[in-house]
Amino acid sequence: MGEQELDDAFFVPEEESGGDDLYEHHRFVVDKGQDLLRIDKYLGYKLEKTSRNRIQKAIEAGSVKVNDRVVKSNYRVKPQDVITIVFAHPPHQNLLTPQPMPLDIIYEDASLLVLNKPAGLVVHPGHGNYSGTLVNGLMYHLKNQLPVSTHPLASAEDEIRPGLVHRIDKDTSGLMVIAKNEISMTHLARQFFDRTIDRKYLALVWGNVAEDIGRIEAHIGRDKKDRIGMAVYPGGNEGKPAITNYRVIERLGFVTLVECRLETGRTHQIRVHMRFIGHPLFNDEQYGGKRILKGFDTPKYRQFVENCFSLIPGQALHAATLGFIHPENEKPMYFEAPLPENFKLLLEKWRRYVGSEQLKHKESGSEFS
Repeated sequence: MGEQELDDAFFVPEEESGGDDLYEHHRFVVDKGQDLLRIDKYLGYKLEKTSRNRIQKAIEAGSVKVNDRVVKSNYRVKPQDVITIVFAHPPHQNLLTPQPMPLDIIYEDASLLVLNKPAGLVVHPGHGNYSGTLVNGLMYHLKNQLPVSTHPLASAEDEIRPGLVHRIDKDTSGLMVIAKNEISMTHLARQFFDRTIDRKYLALVWGNVAEDIGRIEAHIGRDKKDRIGMAVYPGGNEGKPAITNYRVIERLGFVTLVECRLETGRTHQIRVHMRFIGHPLFNDEQYGGKRILKGFDTPKYRQFVENCFSLIPGQALHAATLGFIHPENEKPMYFEAPLPENFKLLLEKWRRYVGSEQLKHKESGSEFS
């Protein structure tokens, strides 16, 4: 086997590497006198303040390149190699600062806390959001003592997600559980992984959902046409398995209030699954719900819908219930969070509209649906 063939044996195909939304953090040119050395060890020497675990996760994520090619951890560096390493996010100790903010905490003990997140609040730091996030507020509340996950299922980004074992989207409101120590973090993470967490959401979707009860079982993965979005892959050859159960709570003419129970927790799962069956969430701009999909083509109706859009910051989705086993005493825990006031106003607005339209059509002898 020639030298070029030997080198290729250590490279990962480009399409299997991590996303290119990461930024370069370090760049090294290997000295001319450098002996052959595994790249994970080499980076360990060069990045003394970075944990070995973080380096390994970066390599596994395809975030380490040699001469612009992604490598595995057993690649041996050679003199004059140009090495770049990028991380999903900058190290949290340089960015995360405790910040006071109001937190709607509905339960707290020595192991965990449960809070009701408002819509519009970013959960954890990311590109363009390194302050003012829920994590910043939690660090202030808990005096900067949030744990960083050491669970084998944890992602490479956990260093800036202290205490988090799950998340909800920025514009989704509702319940979250936060771990206050490593034991709780590991135990709760396992429950999420094993799908034993009980989570129910309330969502207002476009259209009159045909079935009172339904189940959506379709893989979800990164959208190939939209890097920040997700898509359904019904054939199951791509993406990850995802299951959403739903039932109709209230029919409101051109929209429907549904309850969704998650069996899996994929990114944007409810939003993507409901769009897949033809019922995007109301006011969900990313997945086609921030436009009139059902109703009348009249100026009055268009104005009504625009007024409804203005009531909420994004998709009409609320994490209404959360159930789990307490990680310390193993007792079942169950919490409910009422709909935010603006969500209630949105529903009331649709109820009044439907009532007036039904009355109008009844008087004229026609049918409103």
